[in-house]
Amino acid sequence: MQTTTVKLVIFDCDGVLIDSEVLSMEAWQEVLTDYNISLSKQYFIDHFLGKSVEHVEKILTTHFCFELTDAVIEGFHALLYEKFEHSLRRTPGVINVLSNLDAHNIPYCVATSSSPERTTKALKSTGLFSYFEGRIFTRSMVKNGKPAPDLFLHAAATMGIKPENCLVIEDSQPGLAAAVAAKMNSFHFTGGAHLHSDIKAGTTNDSKSLNSWDEFYSLLPDIFDARKINE
Repeated sequence: MQTTTVKLVIFDCDGVLIDSEVLSMEAWQEVLTDYNISLSKQYFIDHFLGKSVEHVEKILTTHFCFELTDAVIEGFHALLYEKFEHSLRRTPGVINVLSNLDAHNIPYCVATSSSPERTTKALKSTGLFSYFEGRIFTRSMVKNGKPAPDLFLHAAATMGIKPENCLVIEDSQPGLAAAVAAKMNSFHFTGGAHLHSDIKAGTTNDSKSLNSWDEFYSLLPDIFDARKINE
């Protein structure tokens, strides 16, 4: 990747900006246990990670013949938001990265499969909302969610940046596939708690591995030089 061409950084939210995927997994496991459905960690990674509620609904119908009703969805969100209040944290070092992007006048935004309500609550709960206010793009804004390129292309077009000048940071296979489909550069972020184990998440050959935010600067040496600031 030609790092000097990066003019916009597009962050996924869950599992990238915020360490929420373990909480999401726990909430789904607890809610679905009441209906005798058991989800392993690997199953969650393979079928839920990076996907919209609409996709989860299709998966549950196909694999378990289970109807994801409004009541079940409401129960999931109520439990998830409760977990957000007590346990949600931003990923270590992300504030430093955002501050350095600001210092180097590199615009950034968030593009997520989550709903606007969930995204706003998550960003506010972790003190990140002010960084992304007015630059939040969600699945609800496009026809097709990840792995389709629609959301990333919509974000880039709104921000006025060509796809080839965008850098996507994703933790999930659908998100990485969407970046490839959008013809954007991408980093596979594996610094979330849900990937700190032997659980494997799919990736693509087009993505560089980003194991922590400390590595972000070394992967973009033409942008981040001695002027890097500390949090």
